[in-house]
Amino acid sequence: MTFNFFKLLKLEGMEKPFFKMLVIVGIVFGCLFGYKGFKAVMMNWFLASESAPVMTVSTTKAVYSTWVPELKAVGSGSTVLGVNITAQLAGMVQTIYFKDGDTVKKGDVLVQQNADPNIALLHSLEANAELARITYERDSKQFKVKAVSKQQIDSDLQNWKSLVAQVDQQKAIVQQLVITAPFDGRLGISNVNPGQYLNPGDTVVTLQSLDPIYIDFYLPQQALSQLKLDQTVTATIDAFAGKVFNGKITAINPIVDSSTRNVQVRASFENPEQLILPGMFANVSVITDAHQDLLTLPQTAISFNPYGSIAYIVKETGKDKKNQPILTANQVFVTTGDSRGDQIAVLTGIKAGDEIVTSGQLKLKNGSHVAVNNKVQPSDNPNPSVPNEHGG
Repeated sequence: MTFNFFKLLKLEGMEKPFFKMLVIVGIVFGCLFGYKGFKAVMMNWFLASESAPVMTVSTTKAVYSTWVPELKAVGSGSTVLGVNITAQLAGMVQTIYFKDGDTVKKGDVLVQQNADPNIALLHSLEANAELARITYERDSKQFKVKAVSKQQIDSDLQNWKSLVAQVDQQKAIVQQLVITAPFDGRLGISNVNPGQYLNPGDTVVTLQSLDPIYIDFYLPQQALSQLKLDQTVTATIDAFAGKVFNGKITAINPIVDSSTRNVQVRASFENPEQLILPGMFANVSVITDAHQDLLTLPQTAISFNPYGSIAYIVKETGKDKKNQPILTANQVFVTTGDSRGDQIAVLTGIKAGDEIVTSGQLKLKNGSHVAVNNKVQPSDNPNPSVPNEHGG
């Protein structure tokens, strides 16, 4: 027995309204699908008729430059000679002969401690020694005529020598109460005042020899093969922007730090103006002898990301309707080397003569059409100097 749906509808009196509803639904869905299809066709036609947008960038040619490799580090100033001058003996400060920051010579008297009792004792010992000398000389004459024994002469001589030694000891004590500069240099800020009692080891003032001066720094052990004595070193200090100090390596520590695998290097710098001070932070560059010819680019030409370093090479890929060249930027992965100033060395990925995008990379993708505008170029200086805008 065949089931007839329309017959059922007819029996129920529902055939005409239901048929109208199906027609209306079919028309609505047909319009929707037709509109979607028409929209897709028109969009494809529009995109096909429109050319890709042209991005404005700046470019430069990759060229070889003579590269002098540098070993860079941070260092700290230290003096050739530097001490805290201290009291050797206990005593009251009697006179201070220096002012804060004075430049002094070796042997200049800085502080006189009270030595009056010691000087009096010295005079007493000198008198006793003189008496012992006279006694020895008199007994020596008596011994020649057998008036005294040889034992007496020996005793007189021993007594005289003992008193002379006591005199020398007391002179040393008196001298130690006069605090002097052990070498030429500049004094710091005084820690004492007249009438102050000093104990042995109390600091009077610091004394630093500032010309020449050392800068100590650390380099990785891999750099040892490139280091040697008298090698040229340059240093810059934030306090004196734009000024470069020149020095030479004077010592290389024969021990490599086992925890960091770094080696300590010391360079000596002439410091006649005493601009470099102990403890100052310095940026140090060691000039090596291995000159190389490397491809260099402004550092702005390289984009760094977790997947690697990339650059954009610009090439002509055809002509437009006006017979103008169509320039296309293609992305390449590069291997970079050391940097100097605004430049960076490129080891692989590009070759000499390639036209490289130097600015505007953020709006590019692989295959983007570009227009070159080189009216403004990023800095490409291997030795840039930063002006001190806060200087007086």
